Amino acid sequence: MPLAAPDTRLRIGSLLYEGLDQIDLTGPYEILSRLPNTTCRTYGTTLEPVRDVNGLRLAADELIEDAPQLDVLQVPGGFGQEALMEDERVLSWLRSQAAGATAVLSVCTGALLCGAAGLLRGRRATTHWAAHHLLPFFGATPVDERVVVDGTLYSSSGVTAGIDGALLLAAELRGAKAAQRIQLAVEYAPEPPFDAGTPRTAPADVLAEVRAVVAARTVQRELTARRVAARLGVTAAPAGDGPRDAREDPRDARA
Repeated sequence: MPLAAPDTRLRIGSLLYEGLDQIDLTGPYEILSRLPNTTCRTYGTTLEPVRDVNGLRLAADELIEDAPQLDVLQVPGGFGQEALMEDERVLSWLRSQAAGATAVLSVCTGALLCGAAGLLRGRRATTHWAAHHLLPFFGATPVDERVVVDGTLYSSSGVTAGIDGALLLAAELRGAKAAQRIQLAVEYAPEPPFDAGTPRTAPADVLAEVRAVVAARTVQRELTARRVAARLGVTAAPAGDGPRDAREDPRDARA
């Protein structure tokens, strides 16, 4: 991706919807909104406040139909993603914006929304651990990495990985020094107190407990993914035997 000219104002827009995970949106927003000569806005299907998976109230700046052509389209994930997987109003907007955007940044299960819109076909991609095995239903090649770049598509895995994806995209848009200045300004230097952030490092009992929490939602997502695959004309089996790790929030018993 060529660097954007410094005097070119970047228009960055994030999809906002009921039941998203706010960090999927606000983490990248924190990074991208600090880029010079940039406008960041949120777009939704309603201007009424919506709640994220843990109850935080957020409101869109504008309706999706009123959005200009965006330079960067950010698609967050969260449990509410399921309700939009077959919502043609949202899917057609994603397709239209992606067609003219410089980059699309999906975070967590936002990749499934991109997939439902047909944006993952023939692409390498990643998503949240509990949905990673579903990517082939959308014609994508699953890649077990924190951030995957394939052309104009920047996909990041679960929740906090969106910050990494946004920093990488920031470097592509305005240069590595600009991204490094932002990283320093927000003091993004993770030193987690536990080495349990992936299924490869989490204790076995913790992994089992979190898998149990997300099991029902994972089954529902696969059913939806199969319907979407049929609509897209994609013939695919899920990759592996199920979720590859355990990164959805175990505090949310609604899974």
